[in-house]
Parts: sequence; structure tokens; C-alpha cells
Amino acid sequence: MIDRVRFQLLGAALFAIVFPALLRLFLSAGTVFHHDAPLEWAFLGTIIAVCFGFVLLRQFISFPGFHAATYIIPCFLAAYGAVIFSFFIMRIDYSRFQFVLSLFLAIVWFYAVYGLRGRASKLRLAIIPTGNYDTLLDLDTLELEFLKKPADGISASGIAADLRADHSPDWERFLARAVLDGVPVYDVRHIQESLTGRVEFNHLSDNGFGSVLPSLIYLRLKRAIDVVAAIMVLPLAMLIILVFAVLIKLESSGPAFFLQTRMGFRAKHFVCIKLRSMRDEVGGEMFTASDDPRITKVGKFIRKYRIDELPQIFNILKGDMSWIGPRPEAIALAEWYDREVPFYAYRHAVRPGISGWAAVNQGNVAEIEAANEKLQYDFYYIKYFSPWLDVFIAIKTVQTILTGFGSR
Repeated sequence: MIDRVRFQLLGAALFAIVFPALLRLFLSAGTVFHHDAPLEWAFLGTIIAVCFGFVLLRQFISFPGFHAATYIIPCFLAAYGAVIFSFFIMRIDYSRFQFVLSLFLAIVWFYAVYGLRGRASKLRLAIIPTGNYDTLLDLDTLELEFLKKPADGISASGIAADLRADHSPDWERFLARAVLDGVPVYDVRHIQESLTGRVEFNHLSDNGFGSVLPSLIYLRLKRAIDVVAAIMVLPLAMLIILVFAVLIKLESSGPAFFLQTRMGFRAKHFVCIKLRSMRDEVGGEMFTASDDPRITKVGKFIRKYRIDELPQIFNILKGDMSWIGPRPEAIALAEWYDREVPFYAYRHAVRPGISGWAAVNQGNVAEIEAANEKLQYDFYYIKYFSPWLDVFIAIKTVQTILTGFGSR
């Protein structure tokens, strides 16, 4: 029951909308809210805010690595903030008490809902043991029930099958009956992608590159968002860049900025700008190791909190980069990956980013095997390219910066 949308919305309506309104009416009978603003607009506003926050939260559920504790507060702060801002623009008076208490109770309600969901048992799926089904065997978030023959009854919540395999007529009839009976049938590749956040492939046909080609409409919209956001944060970013540029010059000789030609959007070369974090980055090793002796004290700090990436705002304004996307690699490293990792060049279908799906899930890598995994994360980003995924990555980026995850 707790997974049902109707249950979650009904509970939120009673707990976070109706209850604050009734409490406000009860208290207004005395003198506490005698001069408070009308309740009607606030009641309507909290209905819109709860629904909007719920929709935002639901958009993130399908992404691997979703943890409700991280996203509930940002989603509902954004939803309530948007409604309050709209009321401010339209000069609509409303009850502050209703909004504040409703926001607090909405957050409490959805923490309770997702807390109980987290204690639920693993997803149980019946699996047809033919084709490439073994990709699911190592996923500890699944409980699998192996079907020996099509006549077997199932107690699982759905069926997993390699839908590209050549199944016998009996298995095909079994799957058709399951669909007609309302039992969900999932492709093993989709399950694997949904739970790992990676798109695995062995041949070009495995990925259907029509689906990997990102939405051209969102590419243009994303470009406009990138520019507006860059202009908004530029004054603060310039101040931070100036402070650390001075510290870098005081600590070691050499320029404050590190310029490097990298592989960018549609495989075009561009000059990437960073704050210098090493004593000798030119002519050194291709990879940066953990505790690399070339890293300065200031450099260690700015790398941990990604401050060295801030000058790339100018790359965003020039159109070379985006806020979110696959990390751009140095030309020599990109060419090495291209030789060693199949289909590597397809990651250039979108603009490289200051942060990205691979960066928040894996961090920096320096081995071929890890580079293969990194490419799988990049392909997941391109395949599921959307505003929701970008927002999801942006929130995870804040976590990554605060923890220093993946820095070298």
C-alpha cells in the first residue's frame, strides 16, 4: 500500500494541507491569528506545492542511487518556494502559518513514507533463465525466482527476461499470458541499467543509437540554461577564483591558471581553463594518482572541493562546456581511451560538463577497466538525457563536493 501514489498523496493532503488549515482555523477563533492573512489562497497554494513537490520527487525515483533523505527537502523547498514566489509576483496575500507548517509536515510525511519503503523487502522478480539473464545475478538489490518451465506459477511482483533472446514458443506464450494478466514483464537490460546507472554494450546494435542520440530540443534548452546560470554565479565565482589564484601564486611559482586542450562536444578540441593545482602539470604523467606528489597544499584543497574547476564557467559561456555532462579529457588521454575502449567516441554526443553522472558515481579513474565502467555511466547519461537527470546530478554534485568523493 505504501508504494501506491494515491496513498502517498492522500496522506500528504490530510497531514500537510488539511491539518494545518484546521489548526489555523482553530487558533484563529482566539486572538493568535486574528489579523493574519486570508487562509483560502494559502490552502490553494499548499495544494499546488505538495503536488509539485511530489511530482519532482517521483521524477528522481527511477534514477540509480536515489536516496529519499537527500532529495525530499530540496524538492519540497523548491516547490513551496516556487509557489511563494508566484504569490509575491502576483501580490497575493496568504497565511504564512499555513505555508510554513505545511512545508514542515510535507517533509515529515514523505520521510516517513520513504523510510518505511526502505525497510521493505528487496524487489522480487521471476526470471526466465535463457539468453543474457546472468547480468542480474550479481545485483544485491534483487531477489530472483528462477522459472524452470512456462507452466510454473509465480509469486514475484514481475517477470525478468532477455527480450532479445530467442525464446521457445512455450515461453513466448507464457510471457504473453503474463502481460494479459497484468503481470509486469521487464527486459533484463533495462533492469540492469535502472539499478546500476550504467549502459553496457558489446556491439553497436546493443544500444540502438537512435535512443543514445540525445534530444536536440533539450540540447538547445540546456545551452540557454547553462548561459543564464553562468551569468548569475559569475560575480561570486570571480571572487573565489581571484582569492585562490593569489594563494596559488604565493605558494608556488608558475601561472595561477592551467590551460589544457581537451576533447569536447562532437569531438572538437577546446582549451579548458582550471586553477593550477600542481607544481608541474605540463609534461608529467597522463594520470593523476592518489596523493600525487605534484599536488600543492592549496591544490589539494581546491581539488577536493572542485574549486579548481570554477574557471570553466568561461568555457560554458563560450559554448565549449555545460554545467552537467561527461568530463572532458585531455587529447592524449582521450586518444588512449579511444584506442583501448570500444565506442568511446560516442560520449562526445553531448557537451562535456563541470560535473557529470560518472563523476558523481565513480570519481576520477585511471585504469582501462575503470574507463570502461566510466563510459557505461556516460552512455547512461546520454541515453536518459533529460532535465530531471541533470537536476539529480546537480544535487549529487553538492554531496560530492561536501564529501570530496572521487578527487585525486
